[in-house]
Amino acid sequence: MKKRVSIKDIAKQLNISITTVSFVINGKAREKNISESLTKKVLDLVTELNYQPNALATSLRTGKTKIIGFLVDDISEPFFSGIARHIDEIASSLGYKILFSSTRNDTEKAIQLLQIFKDRHVDGYIMALPEGLEEEVKKLIQTDAPVVLFDRYVQDVKTDYVIIDNKNSTFQATEHLINNGYKNIGFVTIDTAQLQMVDRLSGYETAIEKHKLPAVVKKISYVNSAESIKEMVKFFKKEKQLDAVIFAANYICLDGLRTFRKEGIRIHKDLAVVSFDDFEILEFCNPPVTAIAQPLEAIAENVMKILLNKLKKAGRNIESAQVSLPTVLNVRGSSAKK
Repeated sequence: MKKRVSIKDIAKQLNISITTVSFVINGKAREKNISESLTKKVLDLVTELNYQPNALATSLRTGKTKIIGFLVDDISEPFFSGIARHIDEIASSLGYKILFSSTRNDTEKAIQLLQIFKDRHVDGYIMALPEGLEEEVKKLIQTDAPVVLFDRYVQDVKTDYVIIDNKNSTFQATEHLINNGYKNIGFVTIDTAQLQMVDRLSGYETAIEKHKLPAVVKKISYVNSAESIKEMVKFFKKEKQLDAVIFAANYICLDGLRTFRKEGIRIHKDLAVVSFDDFEILEFCNPPVTAIAQPLEAIAENVMKILLNKLKKAGRNIESAQVSLPTVLNVRGSSAKK
């Protein structure tokens, strides 16, 4: 096996000190008054020998691994994958690597993944807080670990987070349907205590109450898509008076569209439709589906800005940052006037 090239090897070959090589490699040549000609010799040899820094040694020396842990329910979901892509772009440009992980709504797996992050000595944590992990995150925050939550937060956990205005988003979507002549609007969500879902339901209920209309809510005990569709089939057969429906998340909307196909329910002709979260498939429905679009890039930028600020000021007391961003209602044919 070929021996790994070290800083010592480069220094020996150029007959200079290890410290000088280290300064050049770490971009401090000008600061340390190292000549341009010597800097070029070092960098040329680094390239020639394909020198790769030892990440473990670097982390032991600096106390930083340049690794960030990223934890969500399911990274394959369009919302989470979109956030992950933007965060990865920002992190890569700053020399950070991201460990991406999905909990699959399994609390034990989530705890294990957090432990793996700790064992890898990640510099910080970005999480869409999985249900059941509140106590573990509290303990993590108490150690002064840099933690930034997004998509959801916990009321009694004081930490940094970036969310969207869930309540106002569904309020506006519900009023949009009401203004277009719909009077029997259903709301399909999941049975959960997660605050982002609670707030979305609250926005719908506030609009319904304001206009003195009947609230029709279906809370799905979400296990998988097949079970979700079974519950929706029963719901839509029972609530035949509905003329519109709002789905509280993209995966719920997908199951709703599968239910429509199974039951022969026509978008707009039979039921107007609005989805919370916009994703590409909705544009190819007939007619295309109106959706509440979350600002993925802005969420990612704010998450990284807060996390980097915490990393920069590690060990110092800084105020927690809570950011709430607006959404955009992308109006399409599925919610056109009756």
